[in-house]
Amino acid sequence: MATLAAMATITALNVYPIKSCKGIALQSATVLDTGIAHDRQWLIVKPNGQFVTQREIPRLALIGTALTSTDLQITSPDSGTLSIPLAAEGPSTEVTVWKDRCAAFDMGDEAARWLEAHTGKPHRLVRFDPSKKRPSSAQWTQGVEALNQFSDGFPFLVISQASLDDLNSRLPAPLPMNRFRPNIVVDGIAPYAEDDVHDFTMDGVTLRGVKPCTRCAITTTNQVTAEREGDEPLRTLRGYRFSPELKGVLFGQNAILIEGAGKTLRVGQEIQVD
Repeated sequence: MATLAAMATITALNVYPIKSCKGIALQSATVLDTGIAHDRQWLIVKPNGQFVTQREIPRLALIGTALTSTDLQITSPDSGTLSIPLAAEGPSTEVTVWKDRCAAFDMGDEAARWLEAHTGKPHRLVRFDPSKKRPSSAQWTQGVEALNQFSDGFPFLVISQASLDDLNSRLPAPLPMNRFRPNIVVDGIAPYAEDDVHDFTMDGVTLRGVKPCTRCAITTTNQVTAEREGDEPLRTLRGYRFSPELKGVLFGQNAILIEGAGKTLRVGQEIQVD
């Protein structure tokens, strides 16, 4: 890996309580082994337990989320607002995320009706069962047990603002960072330097970069309108960011927590990048 030894700054923090629905911009965030607190803690599934995302249902981008001290609140133009207690424990169930079978709690028929009104098809909302573990692939975590809830495979996604700026300089029209759904945006390092970072260290928190993030059709979906808008940025990224080994285009770096569970990250905080 390249030697960076630089200081960067956190410019944005985001949590996505329900996988593939709207995120929440934060000024500060508690970090846990499983990611930012409440990140991808809930999931939308088909009646058979198979997970769904904006890949299949772009309209999930229109589901807004908010967190209070006691509840997850979800809103949509079709279904209104629904509040769900953060610690709700419905019937135990098993759901599938990629190749993983995950233990979860079903959030009940009212949430299912709410989702069907929005998607037009039967779906259920589930919450991750925190008494069970879902580890990241040991192929990438360098011997560290890294845990997830319903993220694709790693608890954190870090993107440099310079990477987006460079990509936008190549696109017919610039795209906002929300197309890429990062947890942490940093400024002060070169474009794509996050690819080569070993550790991001800040005030007792250490995140380790472990695997570049391969990108999918969600990046072509307008996160405000839920409309697919052609094949950008994937077409442009394919021209200079395609990985034959990972069989996809790369943008952003997946990371795991090495130290600092329970500590707080803040927008404006400095990060030592090594």
